[in-house]
Amino acid sequence: MARQTPAHTAGTSRPVGRSRVRLDVKPLLTPVAATVRRILSGTDNGVTTTSRAISRPAGAPGWFGPDSAAWQVHGDVAAFLGGIRALLLQTLHPLALAGIDGHSSYRNDPFGRLHRTGAFIAATTFGSEEMADRTAAGITRMHARVSGTAQDGRGYSATDPELLTWVHIALVDSMLAAYVGFGNDGPLDADRYVADMSVVGAAMGVPQPPRSQQELLDAFDQVRPQLTGSRHVAEVREFVLAPPLSPAASLGYGVLARAAEDSLPPWARDMLGSPARRAGSEWANHAMARTLLRTLQVALVESPAREAARHRLGVSAADMERISRRRALT
Repeated sequence: MARQTPAHTAGTSRPVGRSRVRLDVKPLLTPVAATVRRILSGTDNGVTTTSRAISRPAGAPGWFGPDSAAWQVHGDVAAFLGGIRALLLQTLHPLALAGIDGHSSYRNDPFGRLHRTGAFIAATTFGSEEMADRTAAGITRMHARVSGTAQDGRGYSATDPELLTWVHIALVDSMLAAYVGFGNDGPLDADRYVADMSVVGAAMGVPQPPRSQQELLDAFDQVRPQLTGSRHVAEVREFVLAPPLSPAASLGYGVLARAAEDSLPPWARDMLGSPARRAGSEWANHAMARTLLRTLQVALVESPAREAARHRLGVSAADMERISRRRALT
């Protein structure tokens, strides 16, 4: 089994085992669980148009199956945190940031990108092969319309293979880091997960998507010289971490956003302009995020997208439990 660590994790975070988290904050976080789900998925219960479409047609196989690493990672509520982390990380590429600025209404619709990313992941992970193919083709057509000029004068296009690679590896690394730090569905074979995601990357036009954790590390090493922080990056970071929300919504979202930022490697936090944390604050952020995610897991019981895929394939909840138990024994 592959080493269960993401390609890039924060080296200064204090490790937190489940038995060490003793903060009784669940009564505080439960009232905001529905609000956090709405922010991150667009609905109070996590059920979306995409998750409903995943249930059809009966019996149709998808790109991945119930025992895949992709189902394991994307069916866990930790994927919410991974989406925030990916957005922060992706802004460090000037051309990716230019594309977000020029072709996204994130200031007017701050969570639209998270919703779209979640829908894309759900469709390609849990949908039928036809749904996954159609989703990838639709995104590719949309990318063909995304081009322009960055602030430094360079032209950009969302179909640029190097830019596609960056967006892909930032997402894969972030989902991997989120699951390793906060996932609750047993040990993960990181190489299997990266290999699963290479199927998605290839469908999106990534020329050589990483197929192992080491290849993911190598891909980061190749792109690192192109990444940079800036005043604009810092402004986007501030907006992503503290968008205009009600006090209750800010509480729950802020817990996940801070933990997402803390999970980034030190070099990425430096580029983002992240302030140094007070002693013990990363541990507290981690504990609060874990508790909130557990609360969300209890409230949702199961990812609506994974549940819809189970019903399409005729796989019972008991079958998924047996897969989880086998995974824990390997």
